[in-house]
Order: sequence, then structure tokens, then C-alpha cells
Amino acid sequence: MTTYHQFASVPVDPGSGQVYVHGWQSWSPTTAYPVTGSGHRPGQPAMLTMCYRPGRPPPERGFQAEGLLAVAPGNGQPVRLFAASDALANAPTLRAELADGQLLVSADEPDAVVESTVDGSVPAALAAWADGFAAYAKAPAPRPAPTVWCSWYQYYTAVTEADMLENLDAIGDYDLPVDVVQIDDGWQAEIGDWLTQSSRFHSLPDLVGRIRAAGRRAGIWVAPFLVGARSSLAAEHPEWLVPGADAGHNWDQDLYALDVTHPGAAGYLREVFGWLLGIGIDYFKIDFCYAGALEGQRAGDLPALAAYRHGLALVREAIGPAAYLLGSGAPILPSVGLVDAMRVSPDIGPALEPAGGDFSRPSQHAATMSTVARAWQHGRFWVNDPDCLIARPAVAERERWAATVERYGGLRGCSDRIAELDGWGLDTTRRLLASVPPPEPFPL
Repeated sequence: MTTYHQFASVPVDPGSGQVYVHGWQSWSPTTAYPVTGSGHRPGQPAMLTMCYRPGRPPPERGFQAEGLLAVAPGNGQPVRLFAASDALANAPTLRAELADGQLLVSADEPDAVVESTVDGSVPAALAAWADGFAAYAKAPAPRPAPTVWCSWYQYYTAVTEADMLENLDAIGDYDLPVDVVQIDDGWQAEIGDWLTQSSRFHSLPDLVGRIRAAGRRAGIWVAPFLVGARSSLAAEHPEWLVPGADAGHNWDQDLYALDVTHPGAAGYLREVFGWLLGIGIDYFKIDFCYAGALEGQRAGDLPALAAYRHGLALVREAIGPAAYLLGSGAPILPSVGLVDAMRVSPDIGPALEPAGGDFSRPSQHAATMSTVARAWQHGRFWVNDPDCLIARPAVAERERWAATVERYGGLRGCSDRIAELDGWGLDTTRRLLASVPPPEPFPL
């Protein structure tokens, strides 16, 4: 059990004080709360591993942040910001709880937390901190993002090669400004078996060739640090897995973490990404990246976050500097400097509210909340990806989601079957893809 030690006390106004809580990874709820409230919690035990910080359940009362917490006391008082001294290597878990007009701040490692006081708003304080952290992490200046059509939110894992070709043709027929056609989850035989295709795909190299012949770039989805129990990799190379690391349950199977510090596993990832690059793919969405940061004894004897950054660097090296790299389901602060773009929210979905009230789960409300709360990262750490525009008539209050993407979408993607878009959906998709903002900080 993790022990938390109080190290600060902040007088707050219960009527106007706020607490900004930064979640662990892309899908972890992130927002500012009234000091009298409590933070979001996982709706099911498995979500703690897959969508929050594994092994660190949030408290029943109060707030829990990972590596970064800010307090706006109210009544015009300056913001108190509490941040990891080195979030690349160690992102302490912070907690805050209101007691007798004081917000009591604690952490599992108080000595690894630096406190600062900043005049102005919470977003301005976070932006100022981000400028310094980006410099510390030697993050390169963000590159402009291409526009993307993605198969996921229409077809999910049932996508076929025929679905990809239908939409490739429709993008051309409707003259949509799409740079990249991204083949999402469902193309591979199993999670972890990235060199073997699903039976629904005749030839990945041929499909990539068709995409490129149509004047588009080819993109692909991979979960490089995740291994499914059904995979050939898990059966043939158990020594490549992090011993005892539970990566959750999805695709109707248990999930394991790949040990990227094992020479065999590292060589396998180099082979996978080298092959994908070699057949003409130059846009990579790497997903479920949290698996690379799970605790466990690795072959290379690296701490979890060092192993995670080692894995990201391995992927970056394998695809080369010209390819575009998007992270998702990824520990946010430890990823700075190693990806071009980052998902800053949970998945979008046709529904307005998340299932079971868990704000790490797909929905418009949950995706909007964290996208807005992480707007300060865009143009400083990377290009922010709020997730895809979905604009077909079946999407609840689709105008609201389109407005979020337009205001906060640095990376602009769409994910509808083009044939299912009505006039409004087509016009909105065309307009948002044609008006991508530069990779510079948003006005806050």
C-alpha cells in the first residue's frame, strides 16, 4: 500500500477555490474541480490499470494527481503549483483534501516535488511550467500535423480491406483534404502479432500501395508494448514479457506488457516498425502505451519509466525522423520529447456521457473535459490530439464535438464512413480538415 506524506497546506476559499488535477495518461480524467469536491474515479477495477495509474487507486474523498497539481486558492490569491522535479524519470502521486479551510497536499515522495507560486490563472501557470519542462526534456519544436482519416470510430476491430478502399475512393470523390489514411486496430492477427495480418486483409503492402497511388500517405495503428494472451508471441516468447505485470483485459483476453529491455523483444519491435516503414507507412499511432510503464523486473534492470522512455526511443529510431508519431493511452509527462503528437483525452464516442459515469471511458463529455484541461500542452510538448471528429447523424450533439475539435484540435482527424455523412457532416469535415492550426500554443 502506498503511503502519502503531507508537506503543504494551502488556505483556500471554499466558494471559489479550485484544484487542477492532472491524470496519469491520455485517458485519465484531467480537469479543475471546486476545492469542496472530489476527483473522478475508475468505474471498474480493471480501469485502474488501463485508464488511470496502475496500483494507485484514487481516494474516496479529495483529489489525486500524477506528477502535477495546481491550486487556485480564490479571492485573487496566486496559484500554488506542485510538480515533479523530474517527471521524465519519476512522477510522484499527489493528493489534496480540504480540511478546515485548508487544502492539505501530500505525496508518496514529497522530496521529488517542487512547489512554485504563480500570479494569474491556472492555465497560465501550467503553460509557464510547461515551457520550462519542455526545455528540460529537450523537446523539439512541434511539427505541423497531417490531416487524417481513421477507420476506428466507424468499423472498430471489424474493419476490412474493402472498407479501407471504399473510403479511400470516397475521400477522392468528395475532394476531402485528407493527407493520411490510417488503418486502425483490426488489421493485425492478434495483439502482439504485428507481422501477421487479419484474415480480413488480403495484403497490407498492396493496400498501402493503393493509398499512396491515390496521392495519400498511409498510416497505421500499433500497440507496441502490449501482448495479448491469444497471441503467438505470448506462446512462443514468454521470456519477452514483464514478469507479473498485469496490463488489463481487452479484446476478450488478458493482456501482458512487452519487456522492451529484453534484446529479443527489442529486436522484434525494430523488425515490426522497419517492415511497416519499408512498405510505405510513414504515420504511426502507437496506442495502449501505458503497458510500457508498468512496474516489474525487466531484463535490462531499468526502472519502469526509464524502460518506457527506452521503448519510445526505440520506436522513434526504428521509424526514423521523417515519419510522424502519435502517442495514445500514454503516460503524459514521461512522454515529453519523444512523440510528435499526443492524445490528450479518452476516446470520443457517439454518446454524450461515458458508460457508468467513468470519465476515462469513451464519450463526448469525457473527451471534451480533458481536451480543454490539457490545452496548455499544445505547441509546447507536442501537437494535441483531442481525438477524431465524428460528424455522422448518429452522433449525439455532434455540433458540440465539432466545436471542441475546431477550438482545441491541433491534430485534425475524421473517422466516419464517408457514405454515411449528410450535408452538414461533409461540410464540417471538409472545413475542419482545411483549417488546421499551426503547432503553436493556443490562446488560454
